[in-house]
Amino acid sequence: MTLGTLAGCAGGDGGDGSSDDGGSDGDGGSEPGQPADDVPDEIDEYLADASGYDGTIADYTGEDEVTVAVGAGDVGFAFDPAAIRIDAGTTVVWEWTGEGGAHNVESAEGSASEFSSGDPVDSDSETFEQTFDAAGIELYLCSPHEANGMLGGIEVLE
Repeated sequence: MTLGTLAGCAGGDGGDGSSDDGGSDGDGGSEPGQPADDVPDEIDEYLADASGYDGTIADYTGEDEVTVAVGAGDVGFAFDPAAIRIDAGTTVVWEWTGEGGAHNVESAEGSASEFSSGDPVDSDSETFEQTFDAAGIELYLCSPHEANGMLGGIEVLE
């Protein structure tokens, strides 16, 4: 199992988050979770005002399972990492930190599939998992904290 950073996003320059070529060839040989600058435009635009988004995408291709923190950042209104790249068939496990109040995970309009963790929960032991079997762009949010920028994005590769 691969864990994302639980408090804040990884540092780094992050670039401007734009992608001119639309390609997603990754960094070739980088460690799992390593930030990459080639964020798909759809994710970059969706996360433009997201808490904890630094213009990069964490590359978890080759992993069977990836963990995303729910309630990350200074006040607990972020997903960490905010943007991830995975292969089709990978399971994403959202793990509550207990920070920032009650949270949930809901697919957003424009997401390739629909998923929901249900009602918001205020806990540090809650988890929700979803396996993404088809390539596409998955966009999601925490419904109580959407206005606070609690947004996330997933690029699923074939």
